[in-house]
Amino acid sequence: MIVDCATYRDGHRVQGPEDYSDALAAARAAGDSFLWIGLYEPTTAELDLVSEEFGLHPLAVEDAVSAHQRPKLEAYQDSLFMALKTVGHRDGTQAVSTGEIMVFVGDAFVMTVRHGTDSPLRELRSRLEKQPEVLRHGPSAVLHSVCDTVVDRYLDVAVALEGELDELEADVFAPGRPAGGAAERIYGYKRQLVTMRRATGPLQEPLLRLARGGEPFVTAEALPYLRDVADHLSRADEQVDAMDRLLTDILSANLAQVSVQQNSDMRKISAWAALAAVPTLIAGVYGMNFEHMPELHQRWGYPGVLLLMTAVCLVLHRVFKRSGWL
Repeated sequence: MIVDCATYRDGHRVQGPEDYSDALAAARAAGDSFLWIGLYEPTTAELDLVSEEFGLHPLAVEDAVSAHQRPKLEAYQDSLFMALKTVGHRDGTQAVSTGEIMVFVGDAFVMTVRHGTDSPLRELRSRLEKQPEVLRHGPSAVLHSVCDTVVDRYLDVAVALEGELDELEADVFAPGRPAGGAAERIYGYKRQLVTMRRATGPLQEPLLRLARGGEPFVTAEALPYLRDVADHLSRADEQVDAMDRLLTDILSANLAQVSVQQNSDMRKISAWAALAAVPTLIAGVYGMNFEHMPELHQRWGYPGVLLLMTAVCLVLHRVFKRSGWL
């Protein structure tokens, strides 16, 4: 359950009590320290043991265990709770994978709870431990770093999706390519964008609340950095929105291509049907076995009718060719 648990004093990781409750008490007593505990997909019973020591609100604990939460920010008496969605993307998979990170921030502690495989927390902790000037600012610095890392992932995935979207657009409108096979791929990319929007859209309001200040356990020094993260999030959300509109336009253009292709096919079918109908009509009339038929008893009657059929068909073919039906 507990992936990592460490005490940080003056920005540096220090040796503290092995028991997290003792470590938290020591951090509070020191005044310049905080405890960062990381958990991975804990059960209700496991998280209850930790929440009693940290004084976490039961509703926040329930959200952290059940996961599948909408990005949000909740302030409680003894802690600040924030839920974020993480995203990941692998080239060629045509799928955006998601995970979740829940962050509890208190007076002398940070607790991160992660769900799913797309979590940057392990790399983030290693990077921050090499930047004591950042960790020196306490739990607020960790909260900002988590938000910043998650939003940077949004931007990276958005850039990757833009590249794949450019390839899709070029492929859909490539000369000579059939127009009917692209709709499924377009819908697949739209599903990726829906997943992205579920992560970026709801997170804007919580981040703006943090950036405006007034939330407990968030220092004034962290506000400019949180505003910068909120700006990056707005840019990622705008990129996703622009790609979604472009995909809609591509889909509409593709459907128009399919409709034009179908109309062209129908004109060709109608033209060939007309070409076949003329000799069929003439042959049908001469096949009625009436005695008084034009040129019925002439030697050249039979070849004459065949020549008439051929001439009429050639004239119709020329007319249809000029009109673009063939």
